[in-house]
Amino acid sequence: MIRISPSVLSADLSDLANEVDNIQKAGADMVHLDVMDGKFVPNITFGMPVIESLRKRSNMIFDVHLMIDEPEKYAMRFIEAGSDILTFHLEACREPITLLDDIRSEGVMAGISVKPMTPIEDVYQYLESCDMVLVMTVEPGYGGQKLIPETVEKVRKLKAEIQNRGLDTLIQVDGGVNSDTAPQLIDAGADILVAGSSVFGAQDRGAAINALRNAY
Repeated sequence: MIRISPSVLSADLSDLANEVDNIQKAGADMVHLDVMDGKFVPNITFGMPVIESLRKRSNMIFDVHLMIDEPEKYAMRFIEAGSDILTFHLEACREPITLLDDIRSEGVMAGISVKPMTPIEDVYQYLESCDMVLVMTVEPGYGGQKLIPETVEKVRKLKAEIQNRGLDTLIQVDGGVNSDTAPQLIDAGADILVAGSSVFGAQDRGAAINALRNAY
């Protein structure tokens, strides 16, 4: 079953706890929390204190995406703040295997992400060590972008590699996901769709989530 992880980049951040509660009631499987440091990506969002505060108000699965330099310095603190899934960028980490092992040792799902221009083959050596691969289908940093068409083939190639190895590694996609692009991403092998404006910007968020989940 396709899982939906709405990104709070498109939510009303002044009312974040209620926004998360709203999408949970609307049927979202988890909530995507993008952490940006203004260095790895050209934008700044929030950090551990916001996630920790939100954790006190929500029992949703926190799908935390670290778009930061040197994620190994901060990973444990994000786990302590309440992350259930913690994803970092291959391009930002010196020793991915070590960090993946450290995250999983805490009972948290470990994910590794790649930017659109990073060859998907670069993650193959880590597939046995991670629970999820996040394929960025836009350049990370801002919401509301259009999906880069070439990234769909990356998802397809990754799915084939995972299947060839007999693994159950999940594929998550993030960027430009809506009812128009979801079918091709699901067809290519995506398991989890990260969607921002197409969910939080919808009048009926439940209908928007169902449309994405059943878009194939």
